[in-house]
Amino acid sequence: MVDIKKYKTIDLFAGVGGVRIGFEKAGFCTIFANDFEPKCKDTYDLNFKEATLTVEDIRKIKVSDLPQFDFLLGGFPCQAFSVAGYRRGFKDERGNLFFDVARIIDARKPVGFLLENVKNLHNHNNGDTFKVISKTLDELGYDIKFKILNSMNYGNVPQNRERIYIVGFRKDTKYINNFEFPEEIERCKTILDILENPDSIDQKYYYNDKPLFDKLKKYDFKIGDVYQWRRQYVRHNKSGVCPTLTANMGTGGHNVPLVRDSRGIRKLTPRECARLQGFPDSYQLPNISDSHLYKQFGNSVSIPVIERIAQNIQKVLNQKLKRAERTEIYSAVI
Repeated sequence: MVDIKKYKTIDLFAGVGGVRIGFEKAGFCTIFANDFEPKCKDTYDLNFKEATLTVEDIRKIKVSDLPQFDFLLGGFPCQAFSVAGYRRGFKDERGNLFFDVARIIDARKPVGFLLENVKNLHNHNNGDTFKVISKTLDELGYDIKFKILNSMNYGNVPQNRERIYIVGFRKDTKYINNFEFPEEIERCKTILDILENPDSIDQKYYYNDKPLFDKLKKYDFKIGDVYQWRRQYVRHNKSGVCPTLTANMGTGGHNVPLVRDSRGIRKLTPRECARLQGFPDSYQLPNISDSHLYKQFGNSVSIPVIERIAQNIQKVLNQKLKRAERTEIYSAVI
């Protein structure tokens, strides 16, 4: 029988392990994880007992210190390319971290990789940034396919989150010919499906007794919709879908989407933000500040989308293995 656990991954820019969960649910095995943010280790190591998080600047990681792996996973920093950021791209040192991914790929020549980033990466600097990335990966010996997927259309989660996903396979494998991104699926879930029971929510998340409430109460907050306080006004998202969670939700606790429940107007809890990214309720939240948790989940990925991509990668790899297995059996018979 083909062992689908054969393929080992390294989890770079791992954050709190969203990509890892998606790939492990598809049958991959994580053997190394790295991130630069120390607080991520509190969350990561609470949930993963093997291949715990190595906190280190990726630029300081020696390839010789990495274990042997088959697939590289990396949601390299997106702030340099984000519409919400400064869009400095490779002029920003965070954008330059792509070349450390390329350095590792070049040295180890894995079977393939998955890279994830904001959708603006594709058009950044009139498309020149993506041309550099594509050319670099091509020169390293990899064929790629990429697609922008929205979590609410491809992951059945009520979050409007568009990201670009780049899948690459070593050219000599020709695996890329059989790989396709997942098809769009119907979204069944709304924001109501991810909300916690009001009776279990700490009063600190409610605005009823806070200064901002005098401004918020002027708006007709409806149960089942999502809102955002935009410094001077409230933005209303009527679709039952949350706007994109962002890392700056952790900035003083601001920028967190708002909802109304039976107890009043409040911001989403860290657990609800985790659910919006597809984290299961069995995923444990450490005893750290909410600001860190908001940042971690805002920086994370939509696990259901990652899982579907990983499943399609696994299908390609298993098809090749099954053909090789059949050939081996046939050869033994004759």
